[in-house]
Amino acid sequence: MNEIAKIRDAGAEQAGAGTPESLPHNVEAEQQLLGAILTNNDIYDRIAAIIEGAHFYEPVHARIWEVAASRISKNALASPVTLKAFLEDDEGLKELGGAKYLARLAGAAISSFAAKDYAQMIYDLAIRRELIGLGRDISAKAGSVNVDSEPKEQIVEAEQALYKLGEAGQASQGFQSFLKAVTDAVNNANAAYQRDGGLAGVSTGLTDLDKKLGGLHRSDLLILAGRPSMGKTSLATNVAFNIAKAYKRGLKQDGSEGAVDGGVVGFFSLEMSAEQLAARILSEASEVPSEQIRRGDMTEGEFRRFVEAAKTLEACPLYIDDTPALPISQLAARARRLKREHGLDALFVDYLQLVRPATAKDSRVNEVSEITQGLKAIAKELDIPVVALSQLSRQVESREDKRPQLSDLRESGSIEQDADVVMFVFREEYYAEREKPGDEQLDKMADWQARMERLHGKAEVLIGKQRHGPIGNIELAFEGRFTRFSDLARSWQAQPDDEF
Repeated sequence: MNEIAKIRDAGAEQAGAGTPESLPHNVEAEQQLLGAILTNNDIYDRIAAIIEGAHFYEPVHARIWEVAASRISKNALASPVTLKAFLEDDEGLKELGGAKYLARLAGAAISSFAAKDYAQMIYDLAIRRELIGLGRDISAKAGSVNVDSEPKEQIVEAEQALYKLGEAGQASQGFQSFLKAVTDAVNNANAAYQRDGGLAGVSTGLTDLDKKLGGLHRSDLLILAGRPSMGKTSLATNVAFNIAKAYKRGLKQDGSEGAVDGGVVGFFSLEMSAEQLAARILSEASEVPSEQIRRGDMTEGEFRRFVEAAKTLEACPLYIDDTPALPISQLAARARRLKREHGLDALFVDYLQLVRPATAKDSRVNEVSEITQGLKAIAKELDIPVVALSQLSRQVESREDKRPQLSDLRESGSIEQDADVVMFVFREEYYAEREKPGDEQLDKMADWQARMERLHGKAEVLIGKQRHGPIGNIELAFEGRFTRFSDLARSWQAQPDDEF
């Protein structure tokens, strides 16, 4: 039995066996649409993407649709005469008059131009019935006190079911013509061209990084990895802030309304509190060192800049969730809710190893595999880029060349496999500081000072994997006082000392 029929029967049982009419439906619309198909089979191709047999309220109509659809898909005629042989033993059709009922349907046919409107009406009513059924199911589960069914799990299940229902019919599944694929590719290229040689994806706000990546692409999973103190969180917050700061809403090329520049950003901070993350972003925006913000040790001018930056950022569409140890299922549910309520154009997760699997696995590798697959599924389902931070194993420290590589990723197999882009943050200055020679080694001290001068304020982003583009290194400027990454060229043009 199909789902619509189940809901209808459930409605009949709860509302009283004799009153299934309480569920929304329009039998006349179903009759006229079926009649139109039986008189003109070409109409089927126009509406097949909108409705299917399960969307009909009357079970007999659903069966008539299925038989007609089956014949039309085989390039065979579907008419009252040809369908009669297939439905002769149908008890429901016999009650309605058998073959005469099929003839009456054809006689009540609507004109072909209205078929799409009728199909949409039948679909909308079916969705309403599914909503009613879902509501009753949620109510029944909540009323049944069961040790194995936690309320939080029920909420997640309900959200997933609602989101799936909301997205039903939004995107056509299955094969598409090569013409459509080529058209989409041309449209993406045109979007990039219109942005002055720019990007098909969302800009990171860092020119050199954008040139290498082409921006953050929808449905991509990007891994940003590094050892502690390399600046993973700083780079992630910088990019997230840049996207949210550039947000402009308007009409997109496909005619829908949404972000035409920048975007709405969701940030899961599983390590730092929302307040600490906000302080980092304010430090960057106000150019007040983060340690001074924590201590409250600011001059009047610095405090004024800090307050002005806070006022500017009030309307910034950056949403932070600092719940620790989130299961991947909860993370997905919260991302869906954010998209539904406020929109969502990019998602950041800091960091991957702190996300919990939905269910405990026999090994950590399998757990991380479930998490990365879940993050990739979120990227595809919500059609947004997902940037997940990741720790690196300690084997980096044992090498003379400390530059990270793909094999340094913890549980690297699943992360490498599921990610579209893998990037590493590397600051050689961090390691050079720890190799300072003793004061008595004057010759080595001179070399060390020259090396530190060359490395000071510089960072590298190493792209170890990019499914749709080149790998390579990008040099960035890093100002540790403000936890800020920027284009290296800008740091040469204006040194901080020039401001005073």
